[in-house]
Amino acid sequence: MVKSTLNRFKNFDAYAKTLDDFRVKTSTGAAVTLVSAFIILILLLGEFFDYRSIHLESSLIVDSGRKEKMSIDFDITFPKIPCYILTLDVMDVAGEHQSDITHSVYKVQLSPDGTEIKRERSHNLGNTGPDPKEVGEGYCGACGGAQPPENGCCNTCEDVRQAYVRSGWSFNHPEGIEQCVREGYLEKMKEQADQGCRMHGQLTVNKVAGNFHIAPGRSFQRMNMHVHDIQQYLEHGLDFSHHIQQLSFGETFPNAHNPLDDQTVDNAEGLFMFQYYIKVVGTTYKYLSKRPVKTNQYSVTQFNRNLQYKDALGNIHQPNGLPGVFFNFDISPMMVVQVEERKSFTSFLTGVCAIVGGIFTVASIIDGAIWRAERTLKRKMELGKAL
Repeated sequence: MVKSTLNRFKNFDAYAKTLDDFRVKTSTGAAVTLVSAFIILILLLGEFFDYRSIHLESSLIVDSGRKEKMSIDFDITFPKIPCYILTLDVMDVAGEHQSDITHSVYKVQLSPDGTEIKRERSHNLGNTGPDPKEVGEGYCGACGGAQPPENGCCNTCEDVRQAYVRSGWSFNHPEGIEQCVREGYLEKMKEQADQGCRMHGQLTVNKVAGNFHIAPGRSFQRMNMHVHDIQQYLEHGLDFSHHIQQLSFGETFPNAHNPLDDQTVDNAEGLFMFQYYIKVVGTTYKYLSKRPVKTNQYSVTQFNRNLQYKDALGNIHQPNGLPGVFFNFDISPMMVVQVEERKSFTSFLTGVCAIVGGIFTVASIIDGAIWRAERTLKRKMELGKAL
């Protein structure tokens, strides 16, 4: 009973074996076996490395974020403009203005050959850098008729500058101001005349359309307009040649590409306005074993304009714009989601079985074809000898 059941069970064997006496081994079969074994080894190694590697899957969704902030990291060098001239301002379509940014921004004074002279945190980007001299006790300096601060005194040249800004006046003649003469304001400006400036740091802005710009002179609001005091720089012009070492919107992530990194603009002497129009796309990068990162990518187009122009008589007219470097950014309503993935172990096993089974099957077909061709050719040769 048991033997008959076992015999019936053997009928399910799909891999019937032939006797060794009926097997024929050939040199061509051995060659096909070695070649197929080598191919299997190569493909198995490739499948293993593919199983261990991380793949990136991307998808596009609607950005549903609301009331979010966005960080901007920048590192820009102006080799031919001293630091005391430059100011950094941010504004957006929501009506928020940040004038003369005072946090997370650094200035580095550069010599004409590009070496670093002095590095300082920028408490005020319109500041000349050197500390004002101490004044005597009870001293209360005049503000030159401009709007004084809360304490009513302008004890330093910087206080007078601030008073002029509050009144919307141009600060063109510091040589006639007591505080500036005492502090040697003009002498210090002459010392820095041939210097360059590197500005770097981080800005935090609303995630809406807006711009941030680096321009000469103090900025202030006049009749709901953003104005810079550039009168004193119009006569001699400015060279806004610049090198952008880095500009990114948010945290970095693998394979991130910032198109403005290592961007250089030369020969910009005059009164040039450099405008970069940036389209920011929100990006969520999901790591395989770390917390996800919410950041941004961007694309950019550039437009440059010389604000100085001559009429038919050769007279140079006042610029019809503000010279400087402007980064105008707009926010895309879509978000890119990038997810790190790795093949499952079952997928790896499936690939291994497909490689081994497929190669052996193809190899057996090739070996069988060669064997039949050899037998046919051999019979024909024997038949020809008989004839």
